[in-house]
Amino acid sequence: MFQARKRRRIAAATDSARYLTLAGMRNGQSGTVAQVDSGFNVTERLSALGIRRGQRITRIGGMFLRGPVTVKVEKTQVAIGFGMARKITIEPEP
Repeated sequence: MFQARKRRRIAAATDSARYLTLAGMRNGQSGTVAQVDSGFNVTERLSALGIRRGQRITRIGGMFLRGPVTVKVEKTQVAIGFGMARKITIEPEP
């Protein structure tokens, strides 16, 4: 049981160098949406806003620890909650 947890932590550590959450990005940083880890309703809501897998996204602004996060998707700016932003995994551009 404990070995499985250790393997998951090691796998997460190697992936974390390559991926960020939308909440963890800096203002002005861009990337591609890699995954949305949430339920059906949140995924559909984000899809309606244009945030779906493979979409290029740029973080415009947001609070330091909490509050809404403003992002640019294609030509539109959208503000989403911090909880939703934590569930969106981004592959940042170099």
